[in-house]
Amino acid sequence: MATKANLIVDQGATFSTVVTLTDTNNDPIDLSNYTGAAQIRKTYTSLTATDFDVTLGGNTGTIELGLTANATMAMASGRYVYDVEVTDASGVVSRVFEGLVTVSPNVTKI
Repeated sequence: MATKANLIVDQGATFSTVVTLTDTNNDPIDLSNYTGAAQIRKTYTSLTATDFDVTLGGNTGTIELGLTANATMAMASGRYVYDVEVTDASGVVSRVFEGLVTVSPNVTKI
């Protein structure tokens, strides 16, 4: 079952956050042989999505999610849903994080 984690993204700003996967002993899960993917959608059934940049930290268990300033500017303010999935070398996909993304509108237009 995926961990619930809600995110706040500032519209027009670069976004980055790091999450760590740990086992039941609180040790980092080795993600060396995994790939990652994550998307934001307005609703679960929306046809369009914004892809996070996903960087896995190998044996540290970290997953870094990122969005460029251009990507966040293209998103309307409001609430969205997201999830993060990792795929192991044999093709098994696991959803590890999911939740709501709130895009906070920006005032400054450069």
